[in-house]
Amino acid sequence: MRLSAKAQYACVAMVDLACSHGDPNPVHLKDIADKHGISQRFLVQILLQLKGAGLADSTRGATGGYLLAKPPAFISLADIVHAIDQPPPPAPSALSGLYSTNIVQVVSSVLQEAQDREQRRLAEISLEELVRQTQQRSEISYQI
Repeated sequence: MRLSAKAQYACVAMVDLACSHGDPNPVHLKDIADKHGISQRFLVQILLQLKGAGLADSTRGATGGYLLAKPPAFISLADIVHAIDQPPPPAPSALSGLYSTNIVQVVSSVLQEAQDREQRRLAEISLEELVRQTQQRSEISYQI
């Protein structure tokens, strides 16, 4: 699976927002950018796309920033990735120009199945689950 850098950064930003879910104070864009080493200019574009997709909300002003538009349990990685990158085409396009031999059909079928599995897996993983994993890693590093 190939995700653009923009989609990967969007996932990082959304998990960061999810970690603060429940806190009434919005997360400052600068804080996310500085914490993860993402360009602020690039992050603004990303968060605007996520806001347009109904996944993030923003608040203006000195105390402004970003919040999740929905609870973390209701936002999947697929939602985030598809808000930034278009979903992959339904069939591997490189094989569509070949003759429909048994080999081409088998390879095409297997590749499509792999792509479908990837998409299902992204849809299964919620921000809530990623926050849980983040907290577990934090607990482990405190114990070391």
